[in-house]
Amino acid sequence: MREQLPRGFRQNVLLIAGILAIGASCAAQQPNGPQSDAPPPIAPKPAQQPPPGSGEKIIVPAGTKVGVVLQNGISTHSAKAGDSVYLQTSFPITQNNRIVIPVGSYLRGELLEAKRPGRIKGRGEFRMRLDTLILPTGYTVDLRAAPRSADSGGNETMDSEGKVTGGGNKGKKVGTVVETTTAGAGIGAIASRTPKGAGIGAGIGAAAGLAAVLLTRGPDAELPRGSTMDVVFERELALDGSQIQFTNLGQFQPVVQPPARQQP
Repeated sequence: MREQLPRGFRQNVLLIAGILAIGASCAAQQPNGPQSDAPPPIAPKPAQQPPPGSGEKIIVPAGTKVGVVLQNGISTHSAKAGDSVYLQTSFPITQNNRIVIPVGSYLRGELLEAKRPGRIKGRGEFRMRLDTLILPTGYTVDLRAAPRSADSGGNETMDSEGKVTGGGNKGKKVGTVVETTTAGAGIGAIASRTPKGAGIGAGIGAAAGLAAVLLTRGPDAELPRGSTMDVVFERELALDGSQIQFTNLGQFQPVVQPPARQQP
């Protein structure tokens, strides 16, 4: 009589035999010779980086000075409040060894006031404010700036608020009265051949000279086309870095300089 094996033992033997059979089948399917290592995992592509300067905010601080050249002449003889003013930068502005405002950028503004000189006293004066900056790329931003110094070739002066005041001609007016008085005295003496005639002629000459002074205005305040100025930013200027070509120096468009002006 054959001895019966426990049921659980037989099941374990059958399970082990099945596992061995599967292993042998897999081994038979492997090719002969050395096996190569598994290919390395594919690294994910790095995220695309934004171009240099993209999204960067450039701050040009308040108080920055910019050299500019006037593109249109200004004179209190015809200027009035609201007239446009156009300038062009003549020197680049840099930050961290990068050009943020290149040469040839444009500034636009307007006259806030313009006053002609009086006949008795007073001088011609005007004041301007700049409110727009245009880079050579066309990028346009708002700003608040005003001139602080100007080389006009004349006697104009500029105060801390950018008001331009014309030179005076007080000495010229006094000279006019003296010249006409002297001429009148000479004519009276020649005509009458007496001291009294000279006195009458002097009086007439003085009156004529005074009348000429009263009818003549003082010199107008002027900034001819091509005048150079320093413009100061009155508040900080925020620029979009993606709109700036940091290595582009820019190019200045020459302006015909005005002829030398005669001093009053």
